[in-house]
Amino acid sequence: MKFTHVTLLLLLPLFCQGQEMVSPRPSPLAMVQSRYKDTYLKITYSQPSKRGRTVFGGLVPWDAVWRTGANEATEITLTRDIKINGMDLTAGTYSLFTIPHQNKWSVIFNNDLGLWGAYNYNPKQDVLRFDVPSTRSRDVVYESFTIQLNSRNDRADLLMVWDDTQVVIPIQFQDQKL
Repeated sequence: MKFTHVTLLLLLPLFCQGQEMVSPRPSPLAMVQSRYKDTYLKITYSQPSKRGRTVFGGLVPWDAVWRTGANEATEITLTRDIKINGMDLTAGTYSLFTIPHQNKWSVIFNNDLGLWGAYNYNPKQDVLRFDVPSTRSRDVVYESFTIQLNSRNDRADLLMVWDDTQVVIPIQFQDQKL
């Protein structure tokens, strides 16, 4: 009887599996949000880090579609229609892609959701595309890619910053029409 108990005790660890520790993602998930009256805007993205690498023109190639972050493609959700960079964007959820160029970025809102990166990006699914200037900072360097929403009343600025590069996109919230 003792032999059976000892054998069971020795074999028990083989059958018992504890939860494996999940290591954090190198590019953690992040979310920013803004609200104006009954309009809610949320952007979900992953934050890659510079880690001593050349970001634009290196890690993120010039003139190529970028997922605007890391891992899954960045997604933006709107509960009401807005104007972004002076153009209408209907309420819904979109993938947000960009094409960084030397002095400007092309910003793309696309209907395909749940994409990993930009590997299956389909331009036929674009709902809105426009260019905005990019600027370089001499004073601040962002280690991690960061999206911010700076809101003030019925307006907001969507900022995308990484390394010494910054893009600002104006947003105008719309009052609900009666």
